[in-house]
Amino acid sequence: MFSILLVLLIIVAVFMTGLILLQKSEGSGISGSSASSMLGGMLTGAAAGNFLTRLTAWLAVIFFVLCGALALVSSRMNVASQQSDLRNEIVTQETANAPMEEIPAEPATVEE
Repeated sequence: MFSILLVLLIIVAVFMTGLILLQKSEGSGISGSSASSMLGGMLTGAAAGNFLTRLTAWLAVIFFVLCGALALVSSRMNVASQQSDLRNEIVTQETANAPMEEIPAEPATVEE
């Protein structure tokens, strides 16, 4: 589960980075020359900016949800492993502290 969520998070991060680079900035950014050619000229001007902005916002929401899910899964995995380690330690201590069968000592003989 953890691996699947991590792969999804990486994919979303890569797409989000690409979308952010495509958006128009004050200096025209990368989107000035390649956005219209990449999208076939369908999304130009304000429509492209609106679409890219909304898509980036949705990817950001998905990114944060995946981060929260990863944190939740990770904390549950750590708690489970800590509990099993604690149980192993308790069992080890109980077996070490368990009373051994007492062996009757031979009566002491006094030598004269």
